[in-house]
Amino acid sequence: METLIYLGITLLKIVAVIIPLLAAVAYFTLAERKIIGFMQIRIGPHRVNFDIIPGLRHLRGFGQPIADSIKLMFKEIIIPTNANRFLFVFAPVLSLAPALAAWAVIPFAEGWVVADINAGLLYILAMTSVGVYGIIIAGWASNSKYAFLGAMRSAAQIVSYEIAMGFALVGVLMAAGSLNLSDIVLAQQGSVLHWYWLPLFPLFAIYYISSVAETNRAPFDVAEGESEIVAGFHVEYSGMLFAVFFLAEYANIILVSALAVLMFCGGWLSPFEGTFLQPLFAWVPNIFWFLAKVSVFMFSFLWLRATFPRYRYDQIMRLGWKVFIPITIVWIVVVGIAVLAKLPPWFV
Repeated sequence: METLIYLGITLLKIVAVIIPLLAAVAYFTLAERKIIGFMQIRIGPHRVNFDIIPGLRHLRGFGQPIADSIKLMFKEIIIPTNANRFLFVFAPVLSLAPALAAWAVIPFAEGWVVADINAGLLYILAMTSVGVYGIIIAGWASNSKYAFLGAMRSAAQIVSYEIAMGFALVGVLMAAGSLNLSDIVLAQQGSVLHWYWLPLFPLFAIYYISSVAETNRAPFDVAEGESEIVAGFHVEYSGMLFAVFFLAEYANIILVSALAVLMFCGGWLSPFEGTFLQPLFAWVPNIFWFLAKVSVFMFSFLWLRATFPRYRYDQIMRLGWKVFIPITIVWIVVVGIAVLAKLPPWFV
């Protein structure tokens, strides 16, 4: 009986995380179109409204993600004649599932986590690494030269920047002395100046740029260079199978944003903690700070896309292998020396 109760509670936790996450992914697509439209002096989606709900009449285009979902559900899924049917269908699932499974160890506030495991960071790195297999399988199973070339470019880029991202996070776990995400957040207790973004700023910058490259977002979206290889690894996909790849991309953006907040920006901790402003904001729930910080990082992804042009592929690979990886290795040594010497902010 106790086992059934435990399983039931765990299932409720999973549903409580996955349902809001999928809604956030859907409306993140709308936010991207509206925000980039604003930056380019356009309106963006504004036709599909909830006119029947009085309070939502002024939110023009608020129903667009729902309309897009319904449209994609009824579109025909075309599978190429010589494609591997099982792998062709399985590849999108393999891309989305790890992005959702990684949220099992993400703490939204103190104690607000599905599974508070000691090796939480290692689990996230393992989950994010699995997603690249979905891209490779999609390109190969499509039996298309264009899709295969796109898959190879995407996989090479993701693997390259995953190394730099992993090294950047190694510096954080050395500073915190733990692989548990909750412990890493608690090690940053204090005001905004006590968070790891300041003493580990080079690692923070490398992590952020690497996360943009790993999610194949502009200006590193060479996998979708329309003038070169059409749409990349998912060029043969349509309907809901294409939509799953789309969801996986945006779910990964939210995931790497949440991880950046936890590792470098104090997680659910208030930026006013330990300052004279702390009593004024004591009523604000911790989860609000976490969601607000994640939203800032998500907005920055959209800002980058609207600002920078696409880089050449050789420039991207050179940046990852010849610049980021050497810098992260040097900073890991620096952090190790600082921790051993008990220098601030790791004086214990």
